[in-house]
Amino acid sequence: MSTMGLPKRLTEMQMKFAYELVSNEGRKTKTECAIDAGYDKDRARITASELTNPRKYPLVVKYIGELREEYQKKYDITYGSHIAELAKLRDDSRKKGAWSAAINAEVARGKAAGLYIEQKIIRTGKLDDLSADELETRMKQIIDEYSPILDGVEVEELKEKVKDKNYLSSSSSSSSSSSSDDSSSES
Repeated sequence: MSTMGLPKRLTEMQMKFAYELVSNEGRKTKTECAIDAGYDKDRARITASELTNPRKYPLVVKYIGELREEYQKKYDITYGSHIAELAKLRDDSRKKGAWSAAINAEVARGKAAGLYIEQKIIRTGKLDDLSADELETRMKQIIDEYSPILDGVEVEELKEKVKDKNYLSSSSSSSSSSSSDDSSSES
């Protein structure tokens, strides 16, 4: 593996990592997927973060996206059916008194709905504190960062999507960042 220029194809371990990540979505952390793909345990968390960064590993990120699409088609997963299935699992677990499983199903529903992702962006990015120009600059940075995997996507279309999501800034920005720390323990 050379450090000069981007590699033209994925390594076996990179493909295994992508497969582990997509096939275990919601059941394993990125770190666990990296370890199971054969990466060094001591550096797995960093490796997992790097492999999912489109700037560092655009081919891996693109492959993960392709695998997700393939899985969605294979299992005919729609947003609605996914949320409904998670709700059913939560309710079944609740009836059996399996509180941990019920909570995990509910958290997975929240993640699928984008609740956690949005809050994380607001906490670290503080979009509500940005002026229109600063927001424009930040969007350009994000678009540049993801440009290796965005071919064919209109920049204006992306900007509109971001501006449409700006409505949630006031409701979730007050949540404290320490509240989720204890629930996401990674090894």
